[in-house]
Amino acid sequence: MTEFLDAAARYSFVQHALLAGVLASIACGVVGTYVVVRRITYIAGGISHCVLGGIGAAVYFQQVHGWAWLTPLVGAIAAALAAALIIGLVSLRAKQREDTVIGALWAIGMAVGVLFIAKTPGYAQDLMSYLFGNILMVAPADLWLIAALDALVVALGLAFYNQFLAVCFDEEFARVRGLRVEFYYLLLLGLTALTVVLLVTVVGIVLVIALLTLPVAVAGHFARRLWQMMALATVFSTIFTTLGLAISYKPDLPAGATVIVLAGAAYLGVLLASRAMRGRI
Repeated sequence: MTEFLDAAARYSFVQHALLAGVLASIACGVVGTYVVVRRITYIAGGISHCVLGGIGAAVYFQQVHGWAWLTPLVGAIAAALAAALIIGLVSLRAKQREDTVIGALWAIGMAVGVLFIAKTPGYAQDLMSYLFGNILMVAPADLWLIAALDALVVALGLAFYNQFLAVCFDEEFARVRGLRVEFYYLLLLGLTALTVVLLVTVVGIVLVIALLTLPVAVAGHFARRLWQMMALATVFSTIFTTLGLAISYKPDLPAGATVIVLAGAAYLGVLLASRAMRGRI
């Protein structure tokens, strides 16, 4: 821990990693709560795995064709939003085919990303960092984009709090009251897609769903209202990402995997403690 604190004080890349973790945790707490309450983690999983297709395409066109503006983060945003729109429309209009479409996009997105990365000279080895995250490689330019995404996600998530609340808990009643359920559902999926992109920078594609749901699951044991769950999930996610970075630094462990192990251990601990308390009562 001492080595990490010293590195955090001296090295900018560690400071950038800590800041990226905090920014991603804010969006994770807000949107992750909606995802868990609405029970759309399987949709978020499909979106997250489509992100690799956008990253792979961005890396390929940037390195092979010189499209400097098309960074991996930009490619991830485009792929995530496209996947959210497709899955959302299918979910609303063809529910009987929803699982099939999500599974197809999940597989195709991953396959396309692998193919693009494989055809990019010198970049095949970076596949692991996209899959499992490499928060220590966050660039200063990416931080600005992450901050902008975070501000947008949180602003919309809080601005439409009541609408999302209605869509998550009682969709039919919201429709009867004249709320545009389809619009707000697609907007929620769009915010989920942007949050997935933020979390990919922290823990990678494979582990993104865990960070989107575990802090919320822990917070659910202490919160009685939705906004309380959001606040606590943000705090827990920040703690997990910061401790994960600190613990993984000296032994050179994958930071993303360390974060998820901490989050999982915390969830299991809270779950067991809660059951033990109920047993005593």
